Amino acid sequence: MDLVFHDGPEFATLKPLTWTRPVADLRVGILTISEKWSRRLASTTFSFSTQPHLQAKFPEHPGDLHLRGGLLPNEDLLDAVQALKPGQKLLAGDQWLAHRNGDEAVAYTGDYHLLQYPEQIFAWNGRELEADYDLLTAGRSSQPISSTNTVLGDRIFLEPGAKVEAAILNATTGPIYLAADSEIMEGSIVRGGLALGEHSQLKLGTKIYGPTTIGPHSKVGGEVNNSVIWGYSNKGHDGFLGNAVLGQWCNIGADSNNSNLKNNYDEVRRWSYVSKRFERTGMQFCGLIIGDHSKCGINTMFNTGTVVGVNCNIYGAGFPRNFVADFTWGGPQGTTEYTLPKALATAARVMERRGIALDAVESDILSAVFDQTAEFRGGTALAE
Repeated sequence: MDLVFHDGPEFATLKPLTWTRPVADLRVGILTISEKWSRRLASTTFSFSTQPHLQAKFPEHPGDLHLRGGLLPNEDLLDAVQALKPGQKLLAGDQWLAHRNGDEAVAYTGDYHLLQYPEQIFAWNGRELEADYDLLTAGRSSQPISSTNTVLGDRIFLEPGAKVEAAILNATTGPIYLAADSEIMEGSIVRGGLALGEHSQLKLGTKIYGPTTIGPHSKVGGEVNNSVIWGYSNKGHDGFLGNAVLGQWCNIGADSNNSNLKNNYDEVRRWSYVSKRFERTGMQFCGLIIGDHSKCGINTMFNTGTVVGVNCNIYGAGFPRNFVADFTWGGPQGTTEYTLPKALATAARVMERRGIALDAVESDILSAVFDQTAEFRGGTALAE
C-alpha cells in the first residue's frame, strides 16, 4: 500500500519545527509519524503532500491511502483506516483523517490524537514512546545488559552495538530503548522512558528524567527532563533542558538552562506564527522550542515557553526574548539579522563534521525559510 501524508493546517501551527519538514516527518516517541504508520500498515513506500519549498526533498507520489500528517496511530484508528474501501473518506466530525482517493464519508467516533502544536510533542511523548517500544521490540530479544549496571524493571531493549556500562537504569517508570550503536556512558542515571537513537551518546554522569527522546547522531549531557531532541543535535554539557523540543543540527552551549515553570506557577504562553502573538498553552510546564540549525553560546538562559526559530545564533548574558525570530544573530544586548550567506556557511561546516553535505536542496529550503520569515525579524512583538 502506497501512503501519502498531507500537512493540513497544523503545518502552520507547528512552526518553527515544520519550516524544514512536513508534519508527518515530526518525531514523537521513538519514530516519526510517517514511520509509525508505515510500520503498522506494512507499507514499503510513503510520500508527502507538503509545502512548495519542501517538495524537492519530500516529493509526492501517487498513493492509494492518504493520511493526515499529524495523525498519530492507535489500534481503533488503525482498524478504521484499514477498513476503508476505495473512494471512502474517514471523518471525525469536521476533521478528515484519511481517505482512499474519494469523498464518500465514513464516520469515526473513536479516540484519536492529531498533533497541532509544538508543546504536544513532549506532552504526548510518553504515550508514543510506550507504543513505539512495543512495536519495535515485539517478538525480538534484546542484546544482553552488562552486569556493571544497576537495573530496575525489565522493559529495557538494546539493539546490536548499543553499549551501557556502570549506569543506573530505572525502567519501572517507562521503557528504555537503545538503538543500534548508541551509548550510555558511566555514571549516567536514567529514569525511563527513554529512547536513545542510533549512534547517539549520553555523556558521563548524565541525568535523564523521562519520557525523553534523543534522536540519532546526538550527544547529550547534564540534566534533561521530558524533552525530544530530533537528531544530529548536541546538548553535551551540564545545564538543564526540560519540557523542550530541539530540531536537527542544534547545539546548546555549556551550562545553558531553560525554565519550564513560571515563578508564579501561572499558565505558560507560547509564540504563535499564525496569530503573531503569544497564546495560552494550557500547560504549567512548558520550556523551550528550537527550530533546526539554531545554536546558543555558553551560559545562555531561556525563559519559560521560549520559541527560537530556524538558524539562530544566540549568545550573551541575560534572557533572550521569549520569541527569537528565525535567522537572528545576537542576544539580550541586541540582535541583528543572521545573513543568509553566513548562516548557510555555518550550516555547511556543521553538517560536514558529520559527513553530510549541505546540498542545493537543503540550501534552497533554508533560503525559502529566510525569505518567508523576514516579517518576524522587524523587532516587534518579540517579548511577552
